[in-house]
Amino acid sequence: MSEDDDAFRSTVAEGFESRFDADGETAEAAATKAAAFRSEVAEDLTAEALLDAVADADDYADFAHRYDLAIGTLAADHEDCTDSRAYRLAGFDDLAADPEIGA
Repeated sequence: MSEDDDAFRSTVAEGFESRFDADGETAEAAATKAAAFRSEVAEDLTAEALLDAVADADDYADFAHRYDLAIGTLAADHEDCTDSRAYRLAGFDDLAADPEIGA
């Protein structure tokens, strides 16, 4: 990770804890995934834009759900990111790969 990536990750982890009451472990995990999203998909994403996106996400649930919603919304703005699950805290679940679901 570059110094810029480290600064981004550190800033968003601190923001997740202070603005959204995320516990340290969850904040670090989300920040690491967000840094990967920024590096691989949205190179122009700023820490403040990400924190604002989480703040704008539906607050019906806990931080992890808000973060996942925000990443999904941000990913939708990038046409070459067709699957944001790698950057979400929920990640990939067992049901996602089952072709019988929804059939």
